[in-house]
Amino acid sequence: MPADLPSARDTSTASPASPAGRLIGVGLGPGDPELLTLKAVRAIESADVVVYHSARHGRSTARQIADPYLREGVVEEQLVYPVTTEDCDDYDAQLAAFYEQCRVRLASHLDAGRTVAVLSLGDPLTYSSYQHLHQRLAAAYDTTVIPGVTSITAAAAAAGVPLVEDTELLTVIPGTLADDSLAAAISSTDAAVVMKLGRTFGRVRDALERAGRLDDAIYVERATMTGERALPARDVNPAEVPYFSVVVLPSRMPRTPAPVAPIGAPVPLGSVTVVGTGPAGAEWLTPEARGVLAAATDLVGYTTYVKRVPVRPWQIRHESDNKVESERAAFALDLARRGRHVAVVSSGDPGVFAMATAVLEVACDEPYLDVPVRVCAGMTAAHAAAARAGAPLGHDYATISLSDRLKPWSVISSRIRAALSADLVVAIYNPASRSRREQVVQLKSLALSLRSPDTPVVVARDVGGPTERVRVLRLEDLPTDEIDMRTLLLVGSSQTRMVTRRPGGEAQVVAWTPRRYPD
Repeated sequence: MPADLPSARDTSTASPASPAGRLIGVGLGPGDPELLTLKAVRAIESADVVVYHSARHGRSTARQIADPYLREGVVEEQLVYPVTTEDCDDYDAQLAAFYEQCRVRLASHLDAGRTVAVLSLGDPLTYSSYQHLHQRLAAAYDTTVIPGVTSITAAAAAAGVPLVEDTELLTVIPGTLADDSLAAAISSTDAAVVMKLGRTFGRVRDALERAGRLDDAIYVERATMTGERALPARDVNPAEVPYFSVVVLPSRMPRTPAPVAPIGAPVPLGSVTVVGTGPAGAEWLTPEARGVLAAATDLVGYTTYVKRVPVRPWQIRHESDNKVESERAAFALDLARRGRHVAVVSSGDPGVFAMATAVLEVACDEPYLDVPVRVCAGMTAAHAAAARAGAPLGHDYATISLSDRLKPWSVISSRIRAALSADLVVAIYNPASRSRREQVVQLKSLALSLRSPDTPVVVARDVGGPTERVRVLRLEDLPTDEIDMRTLLLVGSSQTRMVTRRPGGEAQVVAWTPRRYPD
């Protein structure tokens, strides 16, 4: 970094004629001295000051690795942590004070024109102690960071497994996360490395089991060091896990689809999970949904929705037309009876005008009563559209589908009238199709007979998709000829407001329904 950046350093020990020194973060690798890079060795050999951390016992693995390269007369600065666990009330305050003291100590050397090399196991900017010094000093001094081999890649090498491949997602997870966050992070990724174990391992193993990934997990201890070992995470005693350990969830890519057992063959019962993928692409998926889709042996669903799911070699994809929900459900349940773990892919939330009901209708018939079925929630279209428009669902609302394929228009129109008469905001799903155009015209007419022409209406098309368009219009201006099956309507109540805001000087129309209703 350039040395002329604004400086907040303490210059009380600096000579006016002394140029500022240089800060170097030196990555030493995961522990094996032979994994030091040539650049790291040269930095250690040429440093005026070598800095390393230790606990109160004074031992430092970093100092031990660097020892052969320390030149005679080099100044050593040992930074001794005041605490090494979070089991104290003022842990954060103690560490903040410690690093401020370290900053002052190192700044005195840098201000005297010395080259200061801070030793860091692994990589200096990956879960390291060096990075706290970097944040406090790098803006004020010429700084170089020498990367090192991380324990992430060292553990994968020790386990002898590919870590991540092709389009897989790799997540690095600290074991110190809260239990729910651990399980969510593990569930939502393809491959992972869980670090910061030691006393957290028991909780990490529980999270792996909760996410259905424990049998995939490999525990690696002291990767590249003396005493290295790798074994299934399920077989590890939590009481014997040291700090230098990680868990690897390796790539699944080499796997090929397992054959489906013949009908009647004796196999363990599988399962069916109906998965909501949200209104559009991957960014709308929940961590739970990502995990279910990644773990399934088979994907079943409407072609358009299945195509949103990344292709994985170990899965079989069964795509079908959008109008065969019952047949699709029975097919998925039959697969589960033959030992498959099936994800039935649904758009939005599967329990809102989607596949969850279709699956449960069939699953409650006698042949399938023993098949495990669960529903994995997703972002429903009404909530996605409301978020884009503001907060039109801020008070009571009703949800109605205009499709008369499964119920008569007389029922639909009576429900719309009841919801409008009750002054509810009304979310309208399936408002129109190529062959079904009259219903949305009748909806507008009915609404105008019970609501003011100025009532705000949200017209949301392809929310989250490449052609997304969300408008807030007056009910009187609702363009019924533009509405199709990719559109969702939110008809406001008498209290719903439509306001033009100007964030950044640009006009933005928002709709919101007050939380309080007048007496």
